[in-house]
Amino acid sequence: MRGADRYRSPFEAESTAGALVDEDGIVVGWTSAARELLEIRAAEVCGRPVSALLADPSDWPDVLAQRTAGAWTGRATLRHGSRRELDIDFRVLPLSAGVRGGAGADGDGPRRGSGMLVLGAPTALVAKWRQDHAFTQQLFLQDRIGLAVFDEELRLLRTNSHLMPYTGVPADLSGFRVEDFLQPEDARSITTHLLEVLRSGVPRFGTEARVRTRDDSGDGRVMMFTAFRLQEDQGPPIGVTIAFTDVTDFDRARQRLEVLHRSTVALGGSLSVTRITEDLAGVLVPALADVAAIDIAEAVLTGEEPAPEDQRQTAVRRTATAGTDQGQETRRPISAPLLARGGFLGTVTVWRGSDRPPFDDENLSLLQEIASRAALAVDNARRYTREHRAAVSLQRSLLPPAATDIVAAQTDSIYLPTDAASGVGGDWFDVIPLSSARVALVVGDVVGHGLQATATMGRLRTAVRALADLDLDPEELLLHLDDLVAQLTVEAAGDLDEEDAPQRTAQDSSVGATCLYAVYDPVSGCCTVASAGHPPPAVVRPDGSVEFVRLNPGPPLGVGGLPFEPVDFEVAAGSVLALYTDGLVERGEGDLDEGMAELRTRLLEADVLRRPLKAVGRDVTGGLPPVRLPDDVTLLLARTRIVPPQDTASWTLEADPVVVSRARRLVGEQLERWGLEDLVFPTELVVSELVTNAIRYAGGPVEVRLIRAGVLVCEVSDPSSTQPRMRRALATEEGGRGLFLVAQVSSRWGSRYTRSGKTIWSEQPLPEGLPGAPSGR
Repeated sequence: MRGADRYRSPFEAESTAGALVDEDGIVVGWTSAARELLEIRAAEVCGRPVSALLADPSDWPDVLAQRTAGAWTGRATLRHGSRRELDIDFRVLPLSAGVRGGAGADGDGPRRGSGMLVLGAPTALVAKWRQDHAFTQQLFLQDRIGLAVFDEELRLLRTNSHLMPYTGVPADLSGFRVEDFLQPEDARSITTHLLEVLRSGVPRFGTEARVRTRDDSGDGRVMMFTAFRLQEDQGPPIGVTIAFTDVTDFDRARQRLEVLHRSTVALGGSLSVTRITEDLAGVLVPALADVAAIDIAEAVLTGEEPAPEDQRQTAVRRTATAGTDQGQETRRPISAPLLARGGFLGTVTVWRGSDRPPFDDENLSLLQEIASRAALAVDNARRYTREHRAAVSLQRSLLPPAATDIVAAQTDSIYLPTDAASGVGGDWFDVIPLSSARVALVVGDVVGHGLQATATMGRLRTAVRALADLDLDPEELLLHLDDLVAQLTVEAAGDLDEEDAPQRTAQDSSVGATCLYAVYDPVSGCCTVASAGHPPPAVVRPDGSVEFVRLNPGPPLGVGGLPFEPVDFEVAAGSVLALYTDGLVERGEGDLDEGMAELRTRLLEADVLRRPLKAVGRDVTGGLPPVRLPDDVTLLLARTRIVPPQDTASWTLEADPVVVSRARRLVGEQLERWGLEDLVFPTELVVSELVTNAIRYAGGPVEVRLIRAGVLVCEVSDPSSTQPRMRRALATEEGGRGLFLVAQVSSRWGSRYTRSGKTIWSEQPLPEGLPGAPSGR
């Protein structure tokens, strides 16, 4: 069989093998197809009994046993011209006007009488046709997979019952095009796909299309179809067939999961309650609704505990809204509460426009599922807000006042806590007044974030203040601080018991920090600075230039084993020192030098010398990139001052007891010139005792210096490195009361090491209203 015959019954095709048999069972006609099938010529068959065609003529009774009334079919094994056998299926058609007559060649006309027409085809061919026929028949009868056959002009030729349930589809679709019963937009989409398949011959698999009939006012159905071209062998295309499946339920489930997934991703992107709700509203519109609004309880926004979930009459604030143009005319909304851990956090409400179908139970279920996940995210953000505020409050309580105004410098500071989920960092700064009108400027950064870093910061700041009170040089102070951090690391490691070990990381048991310690002397205008792994300070000179101090920073605190190198540099009056933490200059994976260059540029542009330091600090930190701060940012600005030469006086004396009276006289005369007659007697007493001790226990030369700067400072320096100590003298002892007397007449006193020995100093308050006295700020 060829061409279209392959799709027809083997007994109906024009080329079917056939034999005409008369009423006596004699073959009287033989078709050319029969000759080709059995390779037996008509002359060899006609005039002989039909039973002679059997491979075994004795089977003839068995063949006749298959006969029924009217037309009948059967199966037989025939002999083949090539001396082999061939199984065939046959059909016998009785002839109403019989055939009688003799044999003849192919096409010879038999005589009229009763007879039959026998049609035959190979059994294998008949079996294959029956399978194909049954498959095609059942394919068009089943209703789970839709089928539609179109001709080359895309007219429907045949469909199965799968199309019948849809609104607006005629019962008989023969001759219709898809645009006759589908909405124009959907019809154009499907027609485009069919024309492409018809043109190219390339099948299209798994294509999804929305199908809405002309009478369908809803969203219609979603179909997944496969299309392929129909074409005869070596002939032109004759049509297109579509097999399609209704995947509406699957599409809805997929959309539901997609919205749920997008919502979950949006909920995990922030620890800010407001940002979470804004992201969620952006997902709900337009995926689920045309308008969305999220209201959050006031208590949640401040980090407080929410009201119980059964008490929903609480003050709320609308934190997020989203909408489309289609939401201007809305239908009845649906709403879901935000409930988490027994508390009522707020509500989520959504609306749809009039051009979309109203919400159904499936939409409400989806909104409730999203709301349950959103509630947990909002509650986590609330808890983070509370803990973050507590940590920031603790850290700010551990830091000094933001601004100070002392003799040596006017200072101001900016502290910006990190936005990281791990919590605030361990940045700190300090301004510590030292003896002799000097000031210590400190900036440090503890490794890590959270309450542990804050607590460590507080301990280090306290330690720095205690060490600074000893008047240690910067490099020596950092050595002591380095030892302390190493001890804290050992203690933290020892606190890890067996139960906590699996939950805590190595970072939890490590303590590290960087620190910059600078001492500025307003009398000499000299600043000494040392660094433990900290970035160098910037200096804004009186001419407006900005430069970074060239340091050789030592290792971070806690590493140990290496010294810290101090650097001395001159600071002109009115200069501004800028000390900062790495959060101000780090740019992710960028170079630290790049961040420092940006800081230098911002200092140049901030008009540091003429503007208030607070405004300068805001401008400098305000230039940070508009992103979440990964680390704390600390900036300490200090505008330096100089003690005028006329407010200081110094003398160098020999180590001779006779110079004690001279020292008293020199000091008294200087105080009278300053108008401090009321301080002559106590100051002469201090000088007398300190110079006497220096001559007796240290030798010479002895240097005496007076400084009038907010207080009256009296210093006595000697070459000995032995520190004095005050003790309680017995009633019978003649000596041992000198330092006690000094302490009684001074507001405070102390001693410090110098590179050539030591200095003992005392301070006395100046009478109000005199030059150099405190202004009461």
